[in-house]
Amino acid sequence: MIARLGLFLSRVFRATAPDPFVIAIVLLALTVALGVLAGGAEGAGGRAVGAIDAFREQPGRPHMWSLLAFGMQMCVVLVSGHALASSGPVRRAIEWGAGLPRSGATAAAMVAFVACAAAVVNWGLGLIVGALLAREVGRSLSRRDIPHHYPLLAAAGYLGLMVWHGGLSGSAPLTMTTAAGAARTLGPDSLEQLADAGFGDGVPLSHTLGTTLNLVVTGGLVLIGPLVVLLLAPRRPEDQRGMDGWAPAPGPDRSQAHEGDEDAGPLPRWLETSPTVSIALAAALAAGLYRFVDRDSLWRLGLNEVNTGMIALGLVLHRSPRRYVAAVDVAVKGCGGIIVQFPIYAAIMAVMGNTGLVAVLADVARGASPEMLPVATFGSAAVINLFVPSGGGQWAVQGPIALSAGLSAGVDPGRMILAVSYGDQLTNMLQPFWALPLLAITGLKARDIVGYSSLVMVAGGAWIVGALVLF
Repeated sequence: MIARLGLFLSRVFRATAPDPFVIAIVLLALTVALGVLAGGAEGAGGRAVGAIDAFREQPGRPHMWSLLAFGMQMCVVLVSGHALASSGPVRRAIEWGAGLPRSGATAAAMVAFVACAAAVVNWGLGLIVGALLAREVGRSLSRRDIPHHYPLLAAAGYLGLMVWHGGLSGSAPLTMTTAAGAARTLGPDSLEQLADAGFGDGVPLSHTLGTTLNLVVTGGLVLIGPLVVLLLAPRRPEDQRGMDGWAPAPGPDRSQAHEGDEDAGPLPRWLETSPTVSIALAAALAAGLYRFVDRDSLWRLGLNEVNTGMIALGLVLHRSPRRYVAAVDVAVKGCGGIIVQFPIYAAIMAVMGNTGLVAVLADVARGASPEMLPVATFGSAAVINLFVPSGGGQWAVQGPIALSAGLSAGVDPGRMILAVSYGDQLTNMLQPFWALPLLAITGLKARDIVGYSSLVMVAGGAWIVGALVLF
């Protein structure tokens, strides 16, 4: 029954879903229309001007170029995760794991579990490990003549994006760990409220990622995803579409091209290929990271610190600067969608802010009781994420409103941060923006995987709501 429902939704999305870039343009047009017609700012004329202003740079107001720095951070997260996943030890582990499953259903469940577990460490790592594992598992099953459904394998590799915001690279919890990070997101009134509640130095991770609520939600999602994927696997051979006929991207070239320029002299050649150079830089990065943890504690790690650690690990595992740069050259191809679409989504965010539309959506939660406020905030965050599919970008838009409502109702700010985070990650299963690197690696289209990921989203949403109510 569940497998047939998955096949039905997959066919529907394959017939109706456009390219992610087109989706971004449609969402922008819809946001402008809703903002002008139903935004919270006073006067339709003023809202129209606010929508137009989203497309030009202006001091003190959001615009389509507001997220350039954050977009660079996201590219580094993706590139460092991809480079780490393509290192020799990690790739060998992926290739070894690809040969373990004995059926298409267990293969999909394994891909989902590994992708989710890796995304808890780093969302970029989870996305790329999931994509590479889905591709390698598909190849292994094809070589062994084991029936499988390749689109389901790719969808399983994407499930880490439904788990990541409760993990170690969650942008909203990490952004709020310091007073400076909170100041970049919140207005003066919200900062004052936060300080009055005893969080003048920021909200430590012990109030967000380290809570029982987050351990239950994130741990449960890591298990629920593989279980649902296992049930979604088609059983009839005529319903299974194996890897044959798809065109996944080849793996990175690990040939002599990585060993340096033959025309270079001994010194530059040694510098490019020596593990000593990579280890020296990795040691410097690790020392800086240690100093941060020693001074500010592990609970205040931010995106920059996570990226520092990922780059250091990648340098060590690739052994030489030349090999690491070669891995990065492959990884940056997955940033094309981020670079092109981030300004569009920044414009959407600006339109929502300038017209007051985001306040209208976020204020839906204000009428809820203190007990149900996190659930209502989670629901509004899930909707907003369809328009602003960036954890940090969404937190910049919704965070001040959510925290203000929570503090006024006496709800712990960490709980409100998690509510927004869970809503943000949930509807990634419908919003294919972050699937672009995975789609490039697996050779599939967004319409091939969204039917399956949307069903996992329903199960995950039910789990999150239950946890927010009970914990």
